[in-house]
Amino acid sequence: MARIIGPKCRICRQLGVKLNLKGTRCDSEKCAMTKRPYSPGQHGNSRRRSRASEYGDQLREKQKAKNIYGVLEHQFKNYVTSALKMEGVSGENLFRLLESRLDNLVYRSGFSLSRPQARQLIRAGVFTVNDKKVLSPSYRVKAGDILKPVDFSKVHLREGFVLPEWISANVKERYIKMERDPVLEDFGESFEIQQIIDFYSR
Repeated sequence: MARIIGPKCRICRQLGVKLNLKGTRCDSEKCAMTKRPYSPGQHGNSRRRSRASEYGDQLREKQKAKNIYGVLEHQFKNYVTSALKMEGVSGENLFRLLESRLDNLVYRSGFSLSRPQARQLIRAGVFTVNDKKVLSPSYRVKAGDILKPVDFSKVHLREGFVLPEWISANVKERYIKMERDPVLEDFGESFEIQQIIDFYSR
């Protein structure tokens, strides 16, 4: 199965923004963006970030989104293509498709420390959707679906996060429910989604 490899902290420094790719480490003093908030490489600290072109800005926003959700280029392009074909605002459609991924819901609900960890738990068969085991992190969850951990001892609960309004989660009863489809007003990530649509619409 394809996956993004390499030093995750380097990705954040390259893009100039904290993407929270390493769970609780990103909120600690050990975070590379806190210790070295400049581009990686020998001359990263002395090199100024040049003003990017319109294409460069769009490319950077696409790279941010791909790395946040842990999606490779081919799959990400398929998401954008689907969003453009759907009725409504393309940017909101893309946001809904990305946020409805199973690994994202596990992470958003606080049942994992990071999206990579959520993917690992799903592939290990830890979660069910409507009492059916799902092994694909990219599985699209629909409004009303209920997620449950089969083995709660393997779940790593995250603290100090805000549960999105479109998700309900109960640690005591051990379930996650997608109450409704996410809308653009729920968007809280550090990238501009319209820039991504413009990039693929060139």
